[in-house]
Amino acid sequence: MSTVLERIVAAHRQRAATDERPLDALVDAARAAPPPRPFTAVLVEPGLSVVAEIKRRSPSKGELALGLVPALLAKDYEAGGADCLSVLTDTEFFGGSAADLVEARAACGLPVLRKDFTVSERDVCDARVMGADAVLLIVAALGDRELARFSALAGDLRMAVLVEVHDEGELDRALAAGADLVGVNQRDLRSFDVDRERAERLAARIPPGVVKVAESGIGGPSDAAALSGAGYDAVLVGESLVTSPDPVAAVRALKGAP
Repeated sequence: MSTVLERIVAAHRQRAATDERPLDALVDAARAAPPPRPFTAVLVEPGLSVVAEIKRRSPSKGELALGLVPALLAKDYEAGGADCLSVLTDTEFFGGSAADLVEARAACGLPVLRKDFTVSERDVCDARVMGADAVLLIVAALGDRELARFSALAGDLRMAVLVEVHDEGELDRALAAGADLVGVNQRDLRSFDVDRERAERLAARIPPGVVKVAESGIGGPSDAAALSGAGYDAVLVGESLVTSPDPVAAVRALKGAP
């Protein structure tokens, strides 16, 4: 039986295989896009940074925020002191869209990560064209050559690259590919189970100079404080923020972590 991650990635690869748009034209369009906002640089400013996520639903929890308005949520996150946004653009499994990212980015001044399952160079170009300042590469979904190619293209397009890992072997692969911004996802995308100690275990293996982001399973200030104490520069938080009755206060509480 295939895992959740395998089903999602297979769907994205199937679409990519039928995408006949000329890559050269997409690269040109991406290079012509307005300059990206600095993403990695804001994550290393003093204090724990917060990447606040706009997420409509998930395969494990179903609908999270009926009636979510990306522009309004982006403004709330910014008012609460969020440092960056993450916007889900996968439609089939997460209910997102490129329009969500465009709307959210236009409503605030924060740098934006396109949160999606990148499986081709065209995906990287699409991220820049829609306005993303950073792109996500999931090590569990990609081969080493793909990691290198997609990272190089994103760098050429002046985007940050968040390389996501789930265990020691994936971390080694990310570092071998030259990752300077690593996200440790405490949710295993194969089973969608959350291990809230995963990020703390891996923190010591991430070399100095690599920006560290903890993802998933972060329910509030106490979780954020523990991750800050483990050496993380930032936390990426979605579910607890989109389901909060007061996103401004929820972000502020996370930012209060030492």
